[in-house]
Amino acid sequence: MTTLASGSATLTRDALTVLQPGFTGTSAPDWLLRRLGEGLASVGLFGRNIASPTQLGRLTAQLRAERDDVLVAIDEEGGDVTRLEVRTGSSFPGNHALGAVDDVTLTREVAFELGRRLAESGVNLNWAPSADVNSNPGNPVIGVRSFGADTDLVARHTAAYVTGLQAAGVAACTKHFPGHGDTAVDSHHALPRIDVDGSVLHARELAPFRAAIAAGSRAVMSAHILVPALDPDRPATLSRRILTGLLREELGYQGLIVTDGMEMQAIAGTYGIERGSVLAIAAGADAICVGGGLADDETVRRLRDALVSAVRSGELAEERLADAAERVRALARWTAAASASAQASASVAVSASTPDAASASASGGVSTGLGAGAGTGAGHGVGLVAARRALTVTRSEAYEPVGEPPYVAALTPVANIAVGDETPWGVAAELALLLPGTKTGSFAGGDGEDAAVAALTAAGDRRIVAVVRDEHRHAWMASALDTLLAARPDTIVVEMGVPQATPRGALHIATHGAARVCGRAAAEIIAGH
Repeated sequence: MTTLASGSATLTRDALTVLQPGFTGTSAPDWLLRRLGEGLASVGLFGRNIASPTQLGRLTAQLRAERDDVLVAIDEEGGDVTRLEVRTGSSFPGNHALGAVDDVTLTREVAFELGRRLAESGVNLNWAPSADVNSNPGNPVIGVRSFGADTDLVARHTAAYVTGLQAAGVAACTKHFPGHGDTAVDSHHALPRIDVDGSVLHARELAPFRAAIAAGSRAVMSAHILVPALDPDRPATLSRRILTGLLREELGYQGLIVTDGMEMQAIAGTYGIERGSVLAIAAGADAICVGGGLADDETVRRLRDALVSAVRSGELAEERLADAAERVRALARWTAAASASAQASASVAVSASTPDAASASASGGVSTGLGAGAGTGAGHGVGLVAARRALTVTRSEAYEPVGEPPYVAALTPVANIAVGDETPWGVAAELALLLPGTKTGSFAGGDGEDAAVAALTAAGDRRIVAVVRDEHRHAWMASALDTLLAARPDTIVVEMGVPQATPRGALHIATHGAARVCGRAAAEIIAGH
């Protein structure tokens, strides 16, 4: 352990307070509990930490037994990016599906129900929603995580999501400021760059963040992207011009500013996580997110000591670190009050409702406390209702409904790091429930024609359902579909990414996301339910 200068207890505590680290395992390790006692105020959870709702509740209770005001954060966007249901797929469609429906009341209800489940498990900070305008259809990391490519649509649904999530007592963390939608590079791997002028940025990228701020978003997450029109030298996470000048001073935001994961290569591969963390706090960030990849005590120690040393050397103002730590504590106070208020509202709603209404509330139905428009989820769960409404279905004149168990050929791209490769996707599992005997196979990138031939051979005489994800971004996938459709024109195509390619196939279903409920909704159409 590094020996710190005498009299540095407050400084060291503040340095720990601004960190949001992760850990491995489904219970809190001793080192994490010890750091909470020393001043650590936040913990980030990932799929590796969650086995079941009961286990998650025990874990968050364990953390709160050490520090009752701890911020327990999670990256739970719903849709493709889920940690609560990482091994089964999400019960909620993601942003792109909600944007396709374009019903802000529905978006608010979905966010409220997701927030309610988080709050019940003891999670009080969600690194969501994504407010990025997906203006580049080739974007490799945002895609269906965005509400869409239309700025006004993204803005109104971002505000609705923030409102719904926070009504459940969970702080929203709107991301990725100042907007990650017009990028062609994944910041997990390298430093993306957005080369548009300032007027475009203000009209397009910043509008959803203005809406989120107006809606009261308690946190905003910075993006590891270089935006020369705003700062030609440093990425947003490390830029005082962007975090303090633009977000704080120009947009008037006063809540918590959280960095995206500092171990992402856009920062770790250019500045390193220690120097990057110092520069981020100096630029105006209040909390350092780390732990998706680096999840140990050594990482916490390194970042704590880097911040303390930067203050001691004069590189980082002690007042700036203290201000950042106080913003973390302020958010912790808000979550405590919001959670109590949400619980009281839920108690009143249940006591005032009929048994049927209370039952519907438990499944995402009428008693959300969100006002007019509630009830769309009665009897089914608002996530599945939303997924059904999000479908875009195109039938050819020659389409014949499926009468026998089909063969599902999943044309599978490499998953981006934000989504991960652990979460199942597709329609095969849901189709098998409706059409027992359904068979499936997965075909990865390479030669599209070879993949199609293999699928045709495996299918035999069965009807083929080809499932794709962002066909427009993968030439091999488009080639495979060409071959499949030439050989079997009755093939059904399910697009579970951003539907940019022209619909084709006897039946084409665009789900606008790959959540489990999106697969269920598509399977219902295929099976004629």
